[in-house]
Amino acid sequence: MDNLTGSILTAAGGLGIFLLGMLVLTDGLKSLVGGRLQAFLARRTQSPASGAVAGAAMTAVLQSSSATTVAAVGFVGAGLLIFTQALGIIFGANIGTTVTGWLVALVGFKLQLGVVLMPAVLAGVMLRLFASGWLRHAGFALAGFGLLFVGIGLLQQGMQALKGVVTPDSLPADTIAGRLQLVLIGIAITLVTQSSSAGVATALAAVGTGSISFVQAAAMVIGMDVGTTVTAAIAALGGNISSRRTGFAHVIYNILTGIMAFLLLYPLQWLVQAWQQAGHVLDLQIGLVAFHSAFNTLGVLAVIGFTPAFARFIIWLIPDGSASLTSMLDERLLHDADASTYAAGATAMAITSQTLMRLGEVISQPGAAALPGT
Repeated sequence: MDNLTGSILTAAGGLGIFLLGMLVLTDGLKSLVGGRLQAFLARRTQSPASGAVAGAAMTAVLQSSSATTVAAVGFVGAGLLIFTQALGIIFGANIGTTVTGWLVALVGFKLQLGVVLMPAVLAGVMLRLFASGWLRHAGFALAGFGLLFVGIGLLQQGMQALKGVVTPDSLPADTIAGRLQLVLIGIAITLVTQSSSAGVATALAAVGTGSISFVQAAAMVIGMDVGTTVTAAIAALGGNISSRRTGFAHVIYNILTGIMAFLLLYPLQWLVQAWQQAGHVLDLQIGLVAFHSAFNTLGVLAVIGFTPAFARFIIWLIPDGSASLTSMLDERLLHDADASTYAAGATAMAITSQTLMRLGEVISQPGAAALPGT
């Protein structure tokens, strides 16, 4: 096996371990604190703005925007939140998901903790196997946390060996058409990995070794931000009305944010060049995650004041044509015990209310001695 093939396999393996770490970390944290965070989410969401803050906080802690979105769908279905409040949560989840990029850039690539945290993976697995209660869940989270940095170390090692082999000239030219192609590449990476965080980590590793330029990486990150909604939209197609509205609201919002971010690429390029020409050193990895956080934050600030109008547009786009009493139930909610419990409770209350209402109508009929059919 030649060095190039080995480097590609090392980078691919590192990305796989990073993805595994994300899944394990999220599952551990959801089991450890998920219920309390969801209660916090429902309690703190009185408006779209407060929902955005709560959604960002929950996503940052759980490292999963999908967990936050599913919880929001469950709350809407159960009547605990109205749709405009849920939209605020979704907007905030986009900010919260950028925390992973900061963790990778500040800790993963700078401190290179992969080897140091390998014992943490073993300790976490031992806790998962032999401990009980909250320690068991904490052990799973610890193992996932360690795997994140082991994966980052291998990804960085593989990318470093590709330095000079893959260069910015290997990618589409720095034109509008070229940048659009890079956005599509970013979307494709997210569809394959099913995680925008993994895509961002790959872009950070590539820009750190000079394999791609800063603006090329920024265009790919925009695509990753848009691509993360595709899976949710597909899953929402067969869901209830709350799921469909939530899923497509997420897609439309991220596309609008992506367009805004794409327009910012030219002033961003000018700022980077001006900063470097002035003799300042720019940490490209920190700059990339800062851009990711900045355009997501700007997107929330731009839309938060128009949330009611945006909600009306989504409701007009996806009207509720179902009169079924079980329309609040959705298979997506089965992945979240609390959200599915809320939806099941609301459905039971709706069925009970409808049954009592019909029973009252029958009893109130003059001369009614028995229910029809008895």
